[in-house]
Amino acid sequence: MVSLVVRALVACLFLICPVISWAQDADPDAVPAVLIADELFITNDRELVARGNVEAFQGTTRITAREIRYNRDSGALTIDGPITLQDGEGVTILASAAELDATLKTGLLTSARLVLEDQLQLAAVQIQRVNGRYSQLYKTAVTSCRICDDGRPPLWQIRAKRVVHDKEEQQLYFDQAQFMILNVPVFYIPQLRLPDPTLERATGFLIPSLRTTSELGTGIKIPYFIALRDDRDLTVTPYISSSTHTLELRYRQAFVKGGIEFNGAISRDDERPGETRGYIFGNGQFSLRNDFRLDFDVEITSDDSYLRNYDYSEKDRLDSAITISRARRDEFISGSVIAFKSLRDDDINAELPTIVADGIYETRYFPTTIGGELRLDLDAHSHYRYSDDDIVGRDVSRFSAEADWLRSWTLAYGLRAELSLGASTDLFNITQDSTVPQNQTQLSPHGTVALRYPMSRSSSGGVTELLEPIVQLAWTGGDRLDIPNEESTRVEFDGGNLISLSRFPEPDRRERGRATAIGVNWARFDPDGLDTSLTLGQVLRDEADTAFTDTSGLTGTSSSYLVAGQIKSQDTWAITARTLFDDDFDFAKAEIRGDFGNRRARLGGSYVWLTKDIEEERAESIAEISLDGSYRVDKYWTASADWRYDISLDRAANAGLGVTYNNECVSVQFSVNRSYATSQSLAPSTSLGLSIGLRGFSAKKGTETYTRTCGK
Repeated sequence: MVSLVVRALVACLFLICPVISWAQDADPDAVPAVLIADELFITNDRELVARGNVEAFQGTTRITAREIRYNRDSGALTIDGPITLQDGEGVTILASAAELDATLKTGLLTSARLVLEDQLQLAAVQIQRVNGRYSQLYKTAVTSCRICDDGRPPLWQIRAKRVVHDKEEQQLYFDQAQFMILNVPVFYIPQLRLPDPTLERATGFLIPSLRTTSELGTGIKIPYFIALRDDRDLTVTPYISSSTHTLELRYRQAFVKGGIEFNGAISRDDERPGETRGYIFGNGQFSLRNDFRLDFDVEITSDDSYLRNYDYSEKDRLDSAITISRARRDEFISGSVIAFKSLRDDDINAELPTIVADGIYETRYFPTTIGGELRLDLDAHSHYRYSDDDIVGRDVSRFSAEADWLRSWTLAYGLRAELSLGASTDLFNITQDSTVPQNQTQLSPHGTVALRYPMSRSSSGGVTELLEPIVQLAWTGGDRLDIPNEESTRVEFDGGNLISLSRFPEPDRRERGRATAIGVNWARFDPDGLDTSLTLGQVLRDEADTAFTDTSGLTGTSSSYLVAGQIKSQDTWAITARTLFDDDFDFAKAEIRGDFGNRRARLGGSYVWLTKDIEEERAESIAEISLDGSYRVDKYWTASADWRYDISLDRAANAGLGVTYNNECVSVQFSVNRSYATSQSLAPSTSLGLSIGLRGFSAKKGTETYTRTCGK
């Protein structure tokens, strides 16, 4: 028995020692190789043979095969397939036979396929590996499409005499390449370089797109991405059509504490012959010291119609701004400067407040002696018009300060009482307006008392209902100054300001005298059904305030009735609505929005009604319906549409249709858009867009969702 054990140990050592020395003979510093097999033996000529479910490991390289033969004298491996070689993450080679060195990094594989990131496959007559970095493939077919055994060609493929994969640089180099669709040659490229799927950022061409418009004709956009450094890049996109020659640019850069992005274009076209047109949009965000934050954006265009002509933006008023702000638990600081430019036909920019500056400081304290909360607000505002004409060139500066003490109590039976006392002061400097004094000051003491009675109940099934009646008594002293309304030209009466001291958005207008706000909030939450909420409210005052516009809902001594609510399911649909109407059920404003969505479809729609109001520069009533949605026909096809209809003008404003097809190897997007809007600078237009992208040459994952099955 002892002799049998000794023989077994000697045999094991005799077999294992060559395996351990396998890689060390080629490279003394290499990690020893590991060899596992069903059967392991030494031939008469001292050749190590591993047979049956063979697995070999060398560093990050792992190989499986039917049989491996190791010649210790030459250090060569002869491998019989089927062979699977995994070289780190994302690189897999399949072959029928191979001859490799002991490190598995150099050698030749025949009838082989190189698979990158489970996306892109390169089939070749043979693959030559060089030092584990380069893989040279001869007579190669490259595609990311699923290949079936029914003889049908892939949707697309690139055939090349030679392909070199540089694992370190993550690049693919093609020699004498042909791009083919269903085995039909489309074009020939002598030399081609593409990134492999493991590379996230690489200099090269991006997906081109075709665009046809009634104004600019049919053209093509060919974006070229330039990776300047790891933290910055530039995308250059020539756009050439029968009516325009345009160069689009995008620059991005990341910093340690922020980032910037600029988009722009420069054009020469038939819309404005002899003129150079263009635009620049940019933005950035930076974190500063002491929790401060810097935000900026730039919006510049050469003319009023350029953005719409080229579909860069739907904006009709541009704003360029810089803001420095800080938000802490008990403090907020903000300072900003904004430059506006209107693209509307009826606007005269010289007579608009185009340069606006704002400064805000808010803080609060919690004094222990008197309890409650102390709030201090400082607000500075200034706007400038370029016009020097009297009245229409009016410039206004304002400084406001407000101090408030707030405290609340819980009384008997859960009744909540809230008290607020304070005062505000406003200083105005008005120039270029001979109808009012230049410097004016006002002091406005104020106070409010609010009573709330929150009630709740729960029933079986986890349903919870909340009911809260609210009454607020408010008073503001002082008289309104004889100053123009520059900041509070638009007033919205809604659930957010029902219980407010003043419903004007800015301090150049304040509600005066006594006012009573009454309202009720109700909500019902059902974890297995619908969630519903409803707000009702009205404001009553001793004297009417003539500063409110007709459609604000706040004119007269009794405001319009406010009704706002929402009903929604747990995860499928929601409807939100808000309206203002008087005792005669005449509606000043109304809006409703509905949304529906599931895994396959999405639909959203809205209706808006605004009664005419000259003071709000609305000469006619406005009614508009808009719809937008998408439907996933199957896992490859998705259709989308949007439509906006102007009921007051009895015509469509714009409409669009889109179709998207995605599978594992191609992405196609087609869209049609029609704009019916007309103005002095814009005419109705139609645009068509088409983009086709080949999957497999990017680091994007998740293509399994679109993978086709054979026979479909």
